[in-house]
Amino acid sequence: MKLPRFLPVLLAFGLLSSRVFAGAAAGAQAPPILPQQFAGWEMQGTVQTSADSATADPTNAAVLKEYGFSDFAFATYTRDDGRTLKLRAARFADASGAFGAYTFYLRPDMTKEDFGDQGVSIGDRALFYRGQVLIDAQFSKETAMSAAELRVLAGTLPRPGGSLGNLPSFIEFLPHRDYIRNTQKYVMGPIALATMEPPVSADLVDFGASSEVSIAHYSTPSGEATLMLISYPTPQLAADHLRRIDSAHQLAQPQAGVATIGGSGTFFDKRTGPIVAIAAGGISDSDAKSLLGKVNYEASVTWNTPSESAQVRDLYMLILNIVVLCAILAGLAIIAGVAFGGIRILMKRFYPDKVFDRPEQMEFISLRLTETVVEVVSPGDPEGPRQDR
Repeated sequence: MKLPRFLPVLLAFGLLSSRVFAGAAAGAQAPPILPQQFAGWEMQGTVQTSADSATADPTNAAVLKEYGFSDFAFATYTRDDGRTLKLRAARFADASGAFGAYTFYLRPDMTKEDFGDQGVSIGDRALFYRGQVLIDAQFSKETAMSAAELRVLAGTLPRPGGSLGNLPSFIEFLPHRDYIRNTQKYVMGPIALATMEPPVSADLVDFGASSEVSIAHYSTPSGEATLMLISYPTPQLAADHLRRIDSAHQLAQPQAGVATIGGSGTFFDKRTGPIVAIAAGGISDSDAKSLLGKVNYEASVTWNTPSESAQVRDLYMLILNIVVLCAILAGLAIIAGVAFGGIRILMKRFYPDKVFDRPEQMEFISLRLTETVVEVVSPGDPEGPRQDR
């Protein structure tokens, strides 16, 4: 049996396509997290990488997975003066995950620093995140230039594109007044929430409904309060879960405003838009209500959000080019019409009957009609003959 003549062509095309797709897949791999050098620091040896969250933190591997852990890198750097720097970098699916992991490791005794998107330090250790990457830096000896060197490092880290670089918007509704430094926590799953002693349990929060949580502590005249914000996709879902939380609280403690679901102290809640706000702790009722009154959702509409879709961008450029081309052609037509009419008028004014409308070029169609007088005489007409033209 003879093989079709085009079979070798198909085989060659298939081999070429497989190589092209393999090259595209290799090019689509995420860029390395840590640079070979920055601000005078040189990497020693090779960087250690892993896609296992247990390598980054064996104790809290499950928490990192909740935050969307992607991969991990570890490297040691040295300088000419003999100092060393150990960098541990964890990359997440988006900036929200990196921010959540940053708040998970954040401690109240850390000092706020100006590097990365948010950064802190304690002694010779620094912690910050930049985009979707969380950095834990350990210096052998801290100097006055350590912060500047970390700012250079932050500038070399890969950045996410589009909406992946945005933080959750609902955290902006946490009040700033009386906030206790470094106590904010952003939570994306039940495992991380269980480590923070929240006013309500993960079952009531219902992370299966795409909810997110932010917890912070505040100083009030009657004591320290815990403020918990639970964000849901829609106000309807928030209202449903608020009723569930109220029902559970009434079962746990019949008298509202006396005890929390999980412990003793004041408990008040409310809904504002798609956010459920809960104020709890060993504080007075008035302080709890005052703290809740500072949480007010305000919807904002953005009309100029850029799209990352290649098809939408190509269609937009096509329509834009068509509009520009039509505008150019219309402009050229107007200019040509004005120029032709203006030149003709000027030439007729300064050179009459010499350039335009010359007699030898003018053609005039004439019917050459002549008038004829016809006398009509009617018999018996006393007025005589009449002339009709």
